[in-house]
Amino acid sequence: MEAIVYEEFGGPEVLRHETGVAVPEPGAGEVRVKVAAVGVNPVDHKRRYGWVEQFYPTTFPAVPGLEFAGTVDALGPGVTGVAVGDEVFGWTTTGAYAEYALAEVFAPKPTGLSWEQAASIPVAGETAQRVLDLLGVTSGETLLLHGAAGVVGSVAVQLAVAAGVTVVGTASERNHAYLESLGAIPVAYGEGLADRVRAAAPDGIDAVFDAAGHDTLPVSIELTGGAKERIVTIAAVDAAEHGIVFSGVTVEPPLARTWLTTHARSAAEGRLRLVVAETLPLKEAARAQELSESGHVRGKLVLLP
Repeated sequence: MEAIVYEEFGGPEVLRHETGVAVPEPGAGEVRVKVAAVGVNPVDHKRRYGWVEQFYPTTFPAVPGLEFAGTVDALGPGVTGVAVGDEVFGWTTTGAYAEYALAEVFAPKPTGLSWEQAASIPVAGETAQRVLDLLGVTSGETLLLHGAAGVVGSVAVQLAVAAGVTVVGTASERNHAYLESLGAIPVAYGEGLADRVRAAAPDGIDAVFDAAGHDTLPVSIELTGGAKERIVTIAAVDAAEHGIVFSGVTVEPPLARTWLTTHARSAAEGRLRLVVAETLPLKEAARAQELSESGHVRGKLVLLP
């Protein structure tokens, strides 16, 4: 089968496009899917560099990718409630940058959702929901969201706003109109951020969701009055030095399936907006990861096997 493979940590050049990779066989509780779309995430290049081994131990040769959308091709022992030919999306256990992949955590793809949109949901939806739940933000509170125009950030904005939370989102000025359309109050990042946030939220900041990770923690601690327990980062590698919780991707199957289903329904009904920035063929995975690593893409990058 066609797949992207790497056998050492490094830059985009370690990714190889191969056509003779063995098709995986589903084990107990797994399905095999014919992949139709693959979501590209920042964690993909971080894994390629070997930066997140504490969360994702790598066994070489490795196939990148966490999230997919596709058609069930085969069932492993003990799998019920799904049939060959069903359209699903979710998380892979073997790597999504491939023609075929295995999965345990997945949900039905709504008819009104495109393959590209479905492949955009798992990581962003799970991460946004998990961090908002960790923060415990509730209606009437004000959330500062660093990196609000990114894929995770924009989903988090929408989930928080729908829950009655006021969201102040940091982003470059070119993304301010976009954030306003999602219901957030945009502020420019950079020098003077604290003053701009105070002007946007004169009653103060109750919690901080950091999806950016670029020197965001000191100002976050300042703006919450030192309430470190109300700050969570998914991007700042120096979180422990500041006494802040770093939340890595953790998929608890029953809850993850519930979130997949809920977020997909919201997207299909137009209540959750998913922006696909660009689609690329699977063989251009290295370029896709370079674009992702640049941090200047608004919306989801999707690979098509």
